[in-house]
Amino acid sequence: MISLGKVLGTFSAKKDLQSSPRPQVKRLNLITGYGIAFDKFAGKDLNKSVMIVGIKAYEIAKENDIDLVYGSLGENILLDFDPHEFKVGDIFYINNCAIQITESCTVCKHLSKFDNKLPKLLKNNRGLYCKIISDGEITEQMQVKIKG
Repeated sequence: MISLGKVLGTFSAKKDLQSSPRPQVKRLNLITGYGIAFDKFAGKDLNKSVMIVGIKAYEIAKENDIDLVYGSLGENILLDFDPHEFKVGDIFYINNCAIQITESCTVCKHLSKFDNKLPKLLKNNRGLYCKIISDGEITEQMQVKIKG
């Protein structure tokens, strides 16, 4: 296994929450065939059970004078490396969990509430959707690996 980096933060929105940014949580409980426990999107599109975002997206925003708090991009997992360097089908291993990249996240209009430039700036860096291959818990500072 090759270490890629680590988890900088974990985020989840409960079913009754309608706000953004997505709240930071101490841990994510990933459940194969369902999604993230207690997340409002769990049980819906299994290929989009988890959204990962790299710190690069926040850096791009900051370089363009847009200050965002973590969770603003709708991520479940914030990474200290750029996941866009990987392709659909690649599998990340975090603790005893495995998540597989299924598609690149489209740019949402709701990002323009932070700044009208933001959707265009993050066109290719917004995040990646993943499906859960094996379940377990993910917390901040855990190592992210890929098979070498």
